[in-house]
Amino acid sequence: MGRDSNKRKRGRKPKNPSTETLDLPSTATTALDDVFSVSNVELIDQPTTSATVNVTTQRLGRPKKRPKPDEPPPLLSPIARRFPSRTFDNGDFVDVAVGPMAPEGLTARVVPAMDAVVKVFCVHTEPNFSLPWQRKRQYSSSSSGFVIGGRRVLTNAHSVEHYTQVKLKKRGSDTKYLATVLAIGTECDIAMLTVDDDEFWEGVSPVEFGDLPALQDAVTVVGYPIGGDTISVTSGVVSRIEILSYVHGSTELLGLQIDAAINSGNSGGPAFNNKGNCVGIAFQSLKHEDAENIGYVIPTPVIMHFIQDYEKNGAYTGFPILGVEWQKMENPDLRTAMGMKPDQKGVRIRRIDPTAPESKVLEPSDIILSFDGVDIANDGTVPFRHGERIGFSYLVSQKYTGDNATIKVLRNCEILTFDIKLATHKRLIPAHVKGRPPSYYIIAGFVFTTVSVPYLRSEVGCHLFSPIRGSNSLFLVFHHTHVGSYGKEYEYEAPVKLLDKLLHSMPQSPDEQLVVVSQVLVADINIGYEDIVNTQVLAFNGEPVKNLKSLAAMVENCEDEFLKFDLEYQQIVVLRTKTAKAATLDILATHCIPSAVSDDLKL
Repeated sequence: MGRDSNKRKRGRKPKNPSTETLDLPSTATTALDDVFSVSNVELIDQPTTSATVNVTTQRLGRPKKRPKPDEPPPLLSPIARRFPSRTFDNGDFVDVAVGPMAPEGLTARVVPAMDAVVKVFCVHTEPNFSLPWQRKRQYSSSSSGFVIGGRRVLTNAHSVEHYTQVKLKKRGSDTKYLATVLAIGTECDIAMLTVDDDEFWEGVSPVEFGDLPALQDAVTVVGYPIGGDTISVTSGVVSRIEILSYVHGSTELLGLQIDAAINSGNSGGPAFNNKGNCVGIAFQSLKHEDAENIGYVIPTPVIMHFIQDYEKNGAYTGFPILGVEWQKMENPDLRTAMGMKPDQKGVRIRRIDPTAPESKVLEPSDIILSFDGVDIANDGTVPFRHGERIGFSYLVSQKYTGDNATIKVLRNCEILTFDIKLATHKRLIPAHVKGRPPSYYIIAGFVFTTVSVPYLRSEVGCHLFSPIRGSNSLFLVFHHTHVGSYGKEYEYEAPVKLLDKLLHSMPQSPDEQLVVVSQVLVADINIGYEDIVNTQVLAFNGEPVKNLKSLAAMVENCEDEFLKFDLEYQQIVVLRTKTAKAATLDILATHCIPSAVSDDLKL
């Protein structure tokens, strides 16, 4: 047995079919990438895997016709000689797998052209919510993108969030080209870029989009994950199609779940089908001890909605939502009590956003029977494709801001039909600041600012916020799974009131904001108030605080002897007006703060 058993003996060929195994490079995962959003859906540290392609060749029937003696054999490149089962065309190869189910014994899988995939380099400068008059230290990240028609490039929104500079590099090039950001869709986690330099577009063909794939369809994810400078390819199949929580956008939209490895840096890279058409954009993956190889892709319906929205309006306007919170009607006693007939199905409206257009026609306890003629089931789903159902919010997300929709409801055993105008709604605690610096106002060392999800992440150190699945993307869930700036006791010291408002509060007017005292810059004027942190401001001198701009105006124009702030938990802050305003300048100089008010609040 010392002789190599794989060496072929002289003489006749063996009767058994020969098997050739190609060991392709392994796909190894790396550490978390800066450009991936941090949320309940995170990057996963997957074990190293290797892909093995078995190509089995079996001679059937008449032997292969041999070339004539005077006919030279075809010339093969070194790569083709190494992989005789593949044919090459302009640098891209065709895998040829032989099997009994193939026509004439052969099937071919075309690998898409990858020259349209680019590497995205971004320098980020994030706002500093603890010190809102300045920004954090800049940092760099790399991700992926791809060229589409119209001299444009698509990537993820979180890849260029709070960007200072964006550069693109083509496959096989050593030049980085400055890019311009045309639009950022925070909800759908897609950004659109362009490059002014004509040289960048030379020799690059845009990708073609394909239809929404079906379950078990093969997908190939292409990008530039961390761990190398060259392009990387991972493959898998579509394992699920449903409404997903988009981590970066804090919303719910249609998404694909795949089992192909999506590693750090794959963000923004295209996912191709077996025809070479783009069917999605890689954007997040699931990290959980009980889950393996779960990645998520933004599908073509969402991508086309983003592109067409930009082309129609000249800017990204967002995805409309139905500003209601609803309840399932699966309980038969509940349906009977609500006056529903046995053949009627729908969901019950619990609450309505007062700022939403539908609040003028819909009422709590209305039963939504259908949306745009599509009947809604008792669990809130609608027919999607053969054998599949999906949440009815998918129907809403297919619309554009300003579009009309027909809603049929059951109210007091009477069926009513309403035609409503859909809009994007402003939340009391917004999920994004959309690149704008935070607003602030300072008086006597008290730093007043507004609450947003990024502010809560920064202050509380809690980064897991996601929409309530099956309810409506208007509301968010906070997951206690991270210890942040409050240390191990953060569950006791975090601003619980603010988290409760994040989950349940609705704005009563479009310009309403939640104003808080984020901190107190210690000075003689504010002795005894040093411990006030992240506390909501309810009223000033008896007047309710509607937003930060109105508070700043009331304080600046106040001629009363005292400034009195009513805070949450029945706290009050009282300062002498003249002394407080005089002390503000010294406090600003001590802490090197250029202005007592942010630019957007200056009168």
